Amino acid sequence: MVKDRKELIVYKALELYLIHGYENVSITDLQSALDMGRGTMYYHFKNKDEIYIEIVNRFFLRPKQEMLRLKEDIRVPDMIEALLRYFRFLEGNLMELENRNINTSNVIMLLYTAYHRFPELYRRAYRLYATEQSLWQRAIRNSMIAGDVRRDIPLQETAALFTQIKDGYDAGQSGKQMDFEMVRKQYQLLYSLIKA
Repeated sequence: MVKDRKELIVYKALELYLIHGYENVSITDLQSALDMGRGTMYYHFKNKDEIYIEIVNRFFLRPKQEMLRLKEDIRVPDMIEALLRYFRFLEGNLMELENRNINTSNVIMLLYTAYHRFPELYRRAYRLYATEQSLWQRAIRNSMIAGDVRRDIPLQETAALFTQIKDGYDAGQSGKQMDFEMVRKQYQLLYSLIKA
C-alpha cells in the first residue's frame, strides 16, 4: 500500500496520466484529486514533467533494467521468467490504482508520450530494448548449446519474435484488462515450437 505523500502523488499521477494523458492533467488536477495543498505538491516535485519522468523511471525503465541484469548462462526459460516477473511487478502496481479500467493501450500511450516528449527517456528505453534483444539471442544460443532448443532456427529472427510477444501485446484479445497470462502462454507456445 501507498504510505507517504510523495507515494500518494506518484500513484495518483500515474492513474490520472494513464486515464487522461499527460497533456490533459495539470498540477491543479492532481492537487484536487489528492485534496492536497500546492505547497505539498511542490515540496516533492517541481512540476508535472518531474512527476511524469519519475513515473516512467520508477514503473517502467528501472524495473526493466533490473530485470535485464541476468547471468551469462541464461537460457530461454530464465528469460521468460524474468520478463514475467517484470509484468507481475507492473500488474501489482496497476492494481494499487483506484481505477481498474486501465488497459494496455493506456500504458502504451503513457510511454509513447514520455518517449516523444523526453528524449533522454527514449534513449534509455532504446538501450534497454537493445539489451533485451541481445539477451534473447544469448538465451537462445545458450539453450542451443545445452540441447534445449533446435540448432536450425534463425537466432536473430527468433529473438525478435520473443520480443514482439511483449511489444505487440494487446489486452483486448483476451477480453480482460491487463491479462498478462496471455503473454506467458505466448512465450511458452513459441518456446515449445523451438524446443529440441
